[in-house]
Amino acid sequence: MRLTRVYVEGPLVSGKRVKLEGNAASHITRVLRLRVGAALVLFDGAGGEYEASIDKAHGGEVIVAVGVHQPIERESPLRLTLAQGVSRGERMDLVVQKATELGVAQFVPVLTERSVVRLSAQQSDRKVNHWRAIAIAACEQCGRNRLPSVAAPLALRDFLEGDAGTSPGTRLLLSPVGTAALNDVPRPSDSLTVLVGPEGGLTDEEEHAAVTAGFTALRLGPRVLRTETTAIAALALLQRMFGDL
Repeated sequence: MRLTRVYVEGPLVSGKRVKLEGNAASHITRVLRLRVGAALVLFDGAGGEYEASIDKAHGGEVIVAVGVHQPIERESPLRLTLAQGVSRGERMDLVVQKATELGVAQFVPVLTERSVVRLSAQQSDRKVNHWRAIAIAACEQCGRNRLPSVAAPLALRDFLEGDAGTSPGTRLLLSPVGTAALNDVPRPSDSLTVLVGPEGGLTDEEEHAAVTAGFTALRLGPRVLRTETTAIAALALLQRMFGDL
């Protein structure tokens, strides 16, 4: 039987005990109905995972005994960054979840001219925390022991003028009018960044700016895909070609 995996923020140490509270404790006791002595797997995002067992469970508090560290890694050899145009609620949540399952190492939400979602500084902080929680849950489910980083939303221009325009690696822009195909993409020597627009896509000016910043405009096929479909399909295909699928 597959053991329940729980992310614990902060360093784990074999032989110590940790307290689980909030959603993690509630899920273990009220949803899964696990009792004292039940085995778990813990990870703290620093690599590897820990054998563990429930030492105490009472109310909303669960005490877990941390056991042996297992240096298990399930990270892709392909370092993927997804720059995703911010889209509405469930669409964005789906992309974060599936991108995590597909091994993305970095998630960068970008705000574009056609982005329907507009975020204040306070809303931006809440969204980052929300997306990070989705990524954590996806790591718990899929077996990853390292969390993908979730950046704060930033304007597409700032993204292109920042690391995206200067960092090494292959850069791909997913576009329904792109002229390159997947088979034209050379094997990345370092990292790979994928840029996907929001629901309405990128404007011609934004696509031109991305190409100027070193992105290759890539077309997945003859049909126009939704933003969430584009991201998931592209990541899966690239992991199949260059990663570990």
